[in-house]
Amino acid sequence: MIEYAYIFAFGCFALAMLMNLWKVVTGTEITDRILALDTMFINSIALVVLFGVFLSSEIFFEASLIMAMLGFISTVAYARFLLRGNIIE
Repeated sequence: MIEYAYIFAFGCFALAMLMNLWKVVTGTEITDRILALDTMFINSIALVVLFGVFLSSEIFFEASLIMAMLGFISTVAYARFLLRGNIIE
């Protein structure tokens, strides 16, 4: 029974990533694409954590923390580039 829950959760997050990828490809504005990329980071973090729970391994949680930091920094860098035209002053 538990295995079916994992399969369902993996499928839901994979479907969410595909929908975000569609938005990245067909987004009308650059801000829509940036938000879709940020949401893809969040969904990928959820997939990594779910995979870590499935395998009962702690290393995946550390990897998800690194992914969260990279996702936040990249979103801030994209937003700053859109507002000011440069990232580093």
